[in-house]
Amino acid sequence: MSALAPEPVLQIGKLAITNTYINSTIAVVVLVVTAFFIRASLKKVPGRLQSAVEILIEGMLDMFDQVTGSRERSKKFLPLVGSLFLFILLSNWMGLLPGTGTIGIIGRGEHGLISFLRPATSDLNLTLALALISVLFSHALGIVTLGFFTHANKFIQLGTLWKALTSLNPIKILVALVEMVVGVIEIFSEIAKVVSLSLRLFGNVFAGEILITVISGLIAYVIPIPFIFLEIIVGIVQASVFALLTLVYLTVASDIPHAEEEASAH
Repeated sequence: MSALAPEPVLQIGKLAITNTYINSTIAVVVLVVTAFFIRASLKKVPGRLQSAVEILIEGMLDMFDQVTGSRERSKKFLPLVGSLFLFILLSNWMGLLPGTGTIGIIGRGEHGLISFLRPATSDLNLTLALALISVLFSHALGIVTLGFFTHANKFIQLGTLWKALTSLNPIKILVALVEMVVGVIEIFSEIAKVVSLSLRLFGNVFAGEILITVISGLIAYVIPIPFIFLEIIVGIVQASVFALLTLVYLTVASDIPHAEEEASAH
């Protein structure tokens, strides 16, 4: 059964190269090389590979349109969200390759074996980093799109409170104070986004890894096959959920607040 933490395969100075780091590096290299190969072989009359890529991108854009409501914004978010989806999907599926979790250094590690390869998304460090990228990039986009003060006013509504105080209207002051409390809750919800994104992906992939290990240990032939197909589906679902939630965060962050919309309309 796999250890909870990633296991160091080798040490370079103070840098520990873990089995999940090796898997993530391979996934990145595969995606980059494939992208350059496809880019270099683009033709006016597409071949099978180019057609498959075009179908994939068009399908992703159609799905994004249902969230963003705009093809322009879907294309704008595609590089980040599409890259996250493909990286997570490939990382999840690489954990099902023969040798992953079974080939390694014998006589070391918690269970007598340190495998050379382990699903990258079964490392909480990686899923936490991906979640931080997702949430922080949404805030960066909100600042660039709306401006710092407009975006910050979604959380700490000092501008609304100041207008209420200068109006000397008790009702407006009370509403502004309530909105400030709601803004503080929103700050905690942003932290919760990072936690939920990272733990959801990590938990599902790590649980699947343990399930396959246990089933294969009990019965090595035939019986594990349905579970492997199940993990293929889970890999797609988890990559899709992470990507779509990131897309939602980006869309919401770049939307003008309702109060600003009403003010501009008046």
